[in-house]
Amino acid sequence: MKLNNVDISRLEGTMEALRSDLSKAKKTNRIEGEWNISDGPQFSATVEFEGGKTTLLADQPTFLGGGGQQPGPMIYCLYGSASCYAATFATIAAMEGINLSKLRVTAESYIDFSRALGLSDNPIVEKVKFVLHVESDASREKLIELEEMAKKKCPAVYCLTNPIELETELEA
Repeated sequence: MKLNNVDISRLEGTMEALRSDLSKAKKTNRIEGEWNISDGPQFSATVEFEGGKTTLLADQPTFLGGGGQQPGPMIYCLYGSASCYAATFATIAAMEGINLSKLRVTAESYIDFSRALGLSDNPIVEKVKFVLHVESDASREKLIELEEMAKKKCPAVYCLTNPIELETELEA
């Protein structure tokens, strides 16, 4: 059964299988990309996913020395965060049996590039803001409850609000 474009039966089956072995809930995502040293978009990566693969292109905005021909890295970061937040909200609503007639998310990030340019020690990202625009027969109180659950369960929100170990390595 699908509700809010979420396959509830499949999701319930996944949850049941994971209850007996939580280690199966761990997944690894991997992207390998290449910086373009000639003209054109600065970065590309072929991204594989369950249904196939696609090539993503990124280009810094012109004020950062790019061509501005493609979305920049921070736009992709905001897109990923916004889509994850919307997916988490829609999934929680579906699992609660709440039908959504419309769900949109507006995402904004407030960025200070002065640190990235070596001009200050200011925080690079000052704030990220999501606004959910929801149409549903559910009460406003219930929708607020769902939003609170989405904030607690969304992987992207977790990444934005918790320190995550970062490991870097140079192969030369």
